[in-house]
Amino acid sequence: MSGPAASVSIVTQTTVRPESADAFARWQGDTSAVVATFPGFIEQRLMPPHPPLQVDWVILQRFDSLDHARGWLGSPERQSRIEGAAPMLVGRDDVHIVTDAASAARTAPVSAVISTRVKPGLEAKYLRWEQKVAAAQSKAPGLQGYRFEPAVPGVQEDFVAILRFDSDANLQAWLDSPARKALIEEAAPLTAEFHTRTVQSGFEQWFRDATPEGAPPPPAWKMNMIVLLTLYPTVFLWGLLIGTPLLSRTLKLDFPLALFIGNVVSVLITSRLVPWAAERMRWWLAPAKDRKAAVDLQGAGLLAAIYAGLILVFWKVL
Repeated sequence: MSGPAASVSIVTQTTVRPESADAFARWQGDTSAVVATFPGFIEQRLMPPHPPLQVDWVILQRFDSLDHARGWLGSPERQSRIEGAAPMLVGRDDVHIVTDAASAARTAPVSAVISTRVKPGLEAKYLRWEQKVAAAQSKAPGLQGYRFEPAVPGVQEDFVAILRFDSDANLQAWLDSPARKALIEEAAPLTAEFHTRTVQSGFEQWFRDATPEGAPPPPAWKMNMIVLLTLYPTVFLWGLLIGTPLLSRTLKLDFPLALFIGNVVSVLITSRLVPWAAERMRWWLAPAKDRKAAVDLQGAGLLAAIYAGLILVFWKVL
């Protein structure tokens, strides 16, 4: 006899233009009324930003099944709402599909990183096309979430999309699907370069001590957040205290060699810090099922606040 179906949460993190905060809050209120009419909807929670430590809005939408969550994620109603909010948003769009089902975490997560160089003057059209792709891929089996990073002139010239699937087979099925190929052909007049690479998750061994015996590893997005938590200060402090003053200025090592040494040291230090951080975030990595949605949101908000705090401190140091 099978147990009850596990609930599924869609966790969205997005950045809103400061002058549009009130308008976005009203937009989100109207969106709440729309999503509440969809089959399987349970609840929605909203975490407004708290500058300077948390600059993003975090929205959690909970459904009674994965099919119902995907139904909302790929629906024309959601697409219409997103198009209406586009002028209020700036920067990244990060969406996670989080399920309580333990079986969903047993397969090896895999990501595709897609970099696109858009032809000058066609950025607005490309952003509208990207919204169509997000709606289409939301219906793909095995999707665990996606992240979209727009180009930043002078810093990052490419638009970057990161897709997360529960297995290589499901990822490849979407990449090879007729629906995606048709969308890629549609975007061809807008793009100058287009690159896709696949990345397997390799962090599981760092989280074994923080995972209950016999349980599956934590979701890939949680492991990635903790790795980033330890890697960012490691790389910054190494470059500030050792890499630049010692390797580059005193020893005058060529940049490729100095970078390689820094990467080796950063990986070694991170491999020690990640298990330490994971142990202290055990409450978030493996929460009780009846509190999972709330704990997921609390932990993600806490780490986002720590990221912002680190950036603020390092900015003051410089």
